[in-house]
Amino acid sequence: MPTDYSSIDIPFVIPQTHRIRTTEDVLGPDAAVLLDVLQPSGALPAKVQVWVDSHLLDCRPELPQQIQSVLASRPEQVQMAGSVQSVVGGEPCKNDPALIEGMLEHFNRHDLDRRSYIVVIGGGAVLDAVGYAAAIAHRGIRLVRLPTTTLAQADSGVGVKNAVNWFGKKNWKGTFAVPWAVINDWKLLETLPDRDFRCGFSEAVKVTLLKSREAFDRLCENAPRIAARDEVASAKAIASAVRMHIRHITEGGDPFEMLEARPLDFGHWSAHRMEPLTDYTLRHGEAVSIGVAIDTMYSARMHGFPASDARRVLDCLTDLGLPVSHPLLDDPEQLRLGLEEFRQHLGGRLTITLLEAIGKPIDVHEVDWPEMQAAIEAVRAYQLEKPPR
Repeated sequence: MPTDYSSIDIPFVIPQTHRIRTTEDVLGPDAAVLLDVLQPSGALPAKVQVWVDSHLLDCRPELPQQIQSVLASRPEQVQMAGSVQSVVGGEPCKNDPALIEGMLEHFNRHDLDRRSYIVVIGGGAVLDAVGYAAAIAHRGIRLVRLPTTTLAQADSGVGVKNAVNWFGKKNWKGTFAVPWAVINDWKLLETLPDRDFRCGFSEAVKVTLLKSREAFDRLCENAPRIAARDEVASAKAIASAVRMHIRHITEGGDPFEMLEARPLDFGHWSAHRMEPLTDYTLRHGEAVSIGVAIDTMYSARMHGFPASDARRVLDCLTDLGLPVSHPLLDDPEQLRLGLEEFRQHLGGRLTITLLEAIGKPIDVHEVDWPEMQAAIEAVRAYQLEKPPR
């Protein structure tokens, strides 16, 4: 038997394009931006199926007609596959397996294939659920995301992950799949409640802490304006977060998280634990805000992160109208399992990202639990001193 080729390792790279667009009104004057990413399949029009967050439809019942009008404007290029479909908004859509099965049945009924498009318009949970269904159908149907929350526009909507919750665990079942395109549209944010509008900026704080002191300083300076929904300050903060997020994915060398660390999940080990513990009444952005506060204080206690900067982080989150504490923190042992779930999610040894300085993340493999409890207590004390706006 020949032995010279019995063991072959061939590294290779798969070409990918991450298309990000920013618009003022994608279903109005900027409709061409959406239409231009829907490429025909040879001589045939592209089949396009549209799924919309039910929360958005409650606020904008005219949306299905607007969508149909936009897509009908180029019949030689686009063919709608069925009517606009509604998806229950928020975390419930990630907790019901029947919803995913229903999506797959609808894809199949309309003969969608790998050159078809699924356009999903909604918050992060809806993008996750529909994106997961699209990723497993035919091993991947082209997905176009139109995020309708600041959280999704600044973070999850421009990422390369899709998932649903399973076994009572956040994002246990999911895929990595680069979306065909992402369109961040300002008008789609107009009906967002204030609480949800502010939630997205916890992820902006996170990514600036990891990447750039200048961006963090600018975010802190503009935090009160962002909390008041100033359009210019908010749009600039989202755009900055998107640029840093996309550069990390496309240039960071680990887009599908095959290595030990997940830097963009700074503050998330406790956040992902808090969400199911509150039956998802705590928003993801709020949980991340609390998680960032905890890991910042722990970084200050254990890894030399300046105490003055730790205070600024908590001030910034609070000025953005975000919480840094929750009654769950009264009993920190409830959160401890989050570290093990975080380790299991990647496999191997525990690896969490912490901070030595703003813009200087480090990977840590052990957590001193008494010191973590002390960090949690410090966060609780801060919130009592300075309640959220």
